[in-house]
Amino acid sequence: MMTFLWLASIKLRNVSIVDLFWGLGFMGAGIYYFLVTDDGFEPRKIMTLILICVWGIRLSVYLTWRNYGKGEDIRYQNFRKNYGEHRYWWISFFQTFLLQGVLMWIISAPLLGASFSSEHTSFNFLDFTGLFLCVSGIVFETTGDLQLTLFKQKLENKGKVMRSGLWKYTRHPNYFGDSLVWWGFGLISNAAGVYWPLISSAIMTFLLLKVSGVAMLDKTMVSRKPAYQDYIETTSGFSPWFPKTK
Repeated sequence: MMTFLWLASIKLRNVSIVDLFWGLGFMGAGIYYFLVTDDGFEPRKIMTLILICVWGIRLSVYLTWRNYGKGEDIRYQNFRKNYGEHRYWWISFFQTFLLQGVLMWIISAPLLGASFSSEHTSFNFLDFTGLFLCVSGIVFETTGDLQLTLFKQKLENKGKVMRSGLWKYTRHPNYFGDSLVWWGFGLISNAAGVYWPLISSAIMTFLLLKVSGVAMLDKTMVSRKPAYQDYIETTSGFSPWFPKTK
């Protein structure tokens, strides 16, 4: 899938399309695991499939709508400029598409664990806890994205930093919600008797915090909006908490 997506990006001269398929890639993995695993507790498999489809479709639809008509993301434009047009077309395969494909494969391990194992063939506490985390995460990130969209639509907010709604308690409600979802999938895999996929949940959280999420976006926002530095100093970066007073 990622190879065909890379070929499409060459034709379009837009590596940004990889972001639109991040959610759908996990959904595809979930569907594949569901179809090829003969063992496993069927209700748990169905629950996991529904959750990953809701999460994946929501994310991809939102990103497609948000980025429609805006061209290639500035991150990829900078890579294209630094590497040169004559090299970036093939470098992007390894740097972006192959990398994200490998990450999808590793991080999707809880989906496989939940579908593959037949050790526990009834719902248990971990199933319900995982379900609660997944649903809470999806609702949290959806609410955060909706609040930010409505904020940006008002002309008087242009250039301002949003500090209301969920954004009052965390600078990145969408990333926090994503983390909840993947810890939820990890617990559902545990409920099936497969424990090592919790490593995948931890990897996703690390990426959201230190690589492509909080750290990168905070740095970008400070350079674009001076008021964002004050936002950093007063508002939790990830887990929701009451804002600090200065």
